[in-house]
Amino acid sequence: MSQHNEADDLVATMTDGYKPGEKKDLNELQQLDANDESLNKWKASLGLNQAEIMFPDDPRTVIVKSLVLDAGGHKIEMDVSSSEKIAELKDRVIVIKEGAEYFFKVAFYVQREVVSGLKFLQQVKRLGLPVDKTEGMCGSYGPKNELQEKVFPLATAPSGMMARGTYTVRSKFVDDDNNCHLEWNWTMKIKDDWK
Repeated sequence: MSQHNEADDLVATMTDGYKPGEKKDLNELQQLDANDESLNKWKASLGLNQAEIMFPDDPRTVIVKSLVLDAGGHKIEMDVSSSEKIAELKDRVIVIKEGAEYFFKVAFYVQREVVSGLKFLQQVKRLGLPVDKTEGMCGSYGPKNELQEKVFPLATAPSGMMARGTYTVRSKFVDDDNNCHLEWNWTMKIKDDWK
């Protein structure tokens, strides 16, 4: 489902001096300080004691279900739960009213292992030229048998005659270990109304 481009210009920024810790599987994490009761409670709150896998036939660690653009009374949901649903988005144009305030909300599952530093990256281009790049931190998550959500800060769509038109958008979810969990392209159109 994810694509990798050698000259990828949509990469997460790295914090100077930050190095992700050594990757450990759930069994190793459960065994660390196994006699520490408070640490065991903390591990349980992260879902580190859950052996059950939500989607056993799905090998993915992060399963992104949807990305919702919420502009008050206008909610536009992009179902990105499968390759087929993502393919449908390529033919769909998302219309956004110029100057509208909106936020994105993502819904996802994490299974099998801890995901450190999950980020949402997005690049917007017009006529092939980059006009905007967004990087939103989701956080670190342990496996959990429930849908998790992250709401990103409020943004404002561009406005004015020059801003109206069609934009191509590339969105992706990556983590601190440079794993790309999902990547897709979609089209948005800025118009003077929602239609």
